[in-house]
Amino acid sequence: MLDRVQTQQVTDPGRELQLRLCDLNNLRLSPTLPQPGWQKHVATIAELSLEEGEFLERARAAVAEQAAAAPTDPDGFIAWFEQLKHSGPGQGDPLFDWLQHRASMQEMKWFLTQEVAGEAGFDDLTALTQVKLPVRPKLELARNYWDEMGRGNPKAMHGPLLESLAEFLELRPSVEGTVTEALTLGNTMAGLAANRRYAYQSVGALGVIEMTAPGRSAATSAGLKRLGVRARNRHYFALHAILDVKHSLAWNAEAIRPLVESDRRIATAIAEGALMRLSCGAACFRRYRSELGL
Repeated sequence: MLDRVQTQQVTDPGRELQLRLCDLNNLRLSPTLPQPGWQKHVATIAELSLEEGEFLERARAAVAEQAAAAPTDPDGFIAWFEQLKHSGPGQGDPLFDWLQHRASMQEMKWFLTQEVAGEAGFDDLTALTQVKLPVRPKLELARNYWDEMGRGNPKAMHGPLLESLAEFLELRPSVEGTVTEALTLGNTMAGLAANRRYAYQSVGALGVIEMTAPGRSAATSAGLKRLGVRARNRHYFALHAILDVKHSLAWNAEAIRPLVESDRRIATAIAEGALMRLSCGAACFRRYRSELGL
């Protein structure tokens, strides 16, 4: 399976762009010390940012018609948004029933390696997105961020919980071994959060993750349990199967609704971000199923 993935990626025309966008996110988001030649660093970021902008605009255009059809009144929009967990791209994908009931440990490890490698970091994305938002949405994103950070307990931080599972399963995630679709998902999320012109799209993309993740997380946790992984090692997925239900309700009520109430045009932007994220997820699931022979 791995050999087939690597062979296909050599001929993947969109892969080189995603690799460059991975470089962009490392350059602009990783902390460093001041160094000589910073002008070249800034120029490289600017050049790659133009490529990123064109990439994100193509992705936005692909969902624009569907997003424009979403209601723009607060009640209507929330109802439309919540319906995405049933009818949105990628929802009910058979991959997760298969992971829960049939996947071998080797297959589960391959899937998780892709997921870990493509993870953009919900905590950092939330922190980037909340900058200069109005008070109510800002406070909701802050509450969500605090939960992601384990409410101050390092052992309960969500990112390290996923890293702990990867370490336990001896996963070796790498950009080179990650399918293009997973890289695209991570780069899309980072691009929306890092550029203020897409702040509302990022609110939609993050909100739809919270809303749709519980079912997938529950199936993954159940699959890991079937394969003999103890509760403490699969805690990341077990936690998100429950906690994200609460997060989603609060995000919709305290972040999305007040933004739409303040300006109905924001509803369309939020819809775009949600659909962009779901479309990326659906593409990942299709690729995963293909690689796993489903």
